[in-house]
Amino acid sequence: MDLTTSYMGLKLKNPIVPSASPLSQKVDTVKQLEDAGASAIIVYSLFEEQINHESGELDHYLSYHAESYAEALNYFPEPEEFHLTPYQYLDHIANLKKAVNIPVIGSLNGVSTGGWIKYAQNIEQAGADALELNIYYIPADSQVNSNDIEKMYVDVVKEIKNKIKIPVAVKLSPFFTSMSNMAKKLDEAGADALVLFNRFYQPDFDLEKLEVIPNLVLSTNWEMRLPLRWIAILYGQIKANLALTSGVHSSEDVIKAVMAGADAVQIASELLLKGPKRVTELLKGVEDWMAEKEYESIEQMKGSMSQKAVAEPAAFERANYMKMLNSYKLHW
Repeated sequence: MDLTTSYMGLKLKNPIVPSASPLSQKVDTVKQLEDAGASAIIVYSLFEEQINHESGELDHYLSYHAESYAEALNYFPEPEEFHLTPYQYLDHIANLKKAVNIPVIGSLNGVSTGGWIKYAQNIEQAGADALELNIYYIPADSQVNSNDIEKMYVDVVKEIKNKIKIPVAVKLSPFFTSMSNMAKKLDEAGADALVLFNRFYQPDFDLEKLEVIPNLVLSTNWEMRLPLRWIAILYGQIKANLALTSGVHSSEDVIKAVMAGADAVQIASELLLKGPKRVTELLKGVEDWMAEKEYESIEQMKGSMSQKAVAEPAAFERANYMKMLNSYKLHW
């Protein structure tokens, strides 16, 4: 059974890639993931705020209109709350490269084209095989229009692609007016892969202490449907590779992602819940299903349930939408 796949020019032994998360904080854990069958590792993100903290740039953004929401400033972490400093992060990548034989993919989480871009070069020099850009941006300012937001994304990708030679993936949110057009723009800007989709972790309110508090909720299976649909739509429309993330918990989920058109399937929550050995179980389930259905390779499966052959994907989605709504029957 040939499970190999190509992602950003990297030949992976199978599609399963642990995504950026605490799974990569310790070298021993990454080695366990490799032994269990993981084909690559995406290192948890280095945040733009970590890099810019001493420059005063972060203070500017946090203090802007601070008088109107002083309590909310307590939500932002102190520098010592980050797992590693920027330079320790680079050392960590170098140590991972020495310890494992699978590709090590760095991750940058930011918004601007500021000084943090030099860390893309530093991550490359530390030995990373590729870089994932997690452009996490919530456009809360009503004066910023959609064109400005899209341009910001494209400018970041262009700038980093001009600075480094290793492949670059862009992890996106689904909140664009035209997801297909945005994917095309990033493809033309040089993105080697698109990762669909980033999960926006929402804060909660503590009504006793009147504080904004973090509340991390792991993904559930149903969250996979949104990236699954968009990968099925984008497959064959752009040159960049596609990776699915969010909501992958079973072998069936991995198979669906590949058949939609994903070159890689990123998993975090399931592995955080059940540990590195879960990778072995997921791969076994994929192989068993392929044997039963007489598939010989991942490449044979890839994109087989995408919308590539549909002349007008929007019409297909309308039909599917109507069929789904009409399928529900009242039971009372």
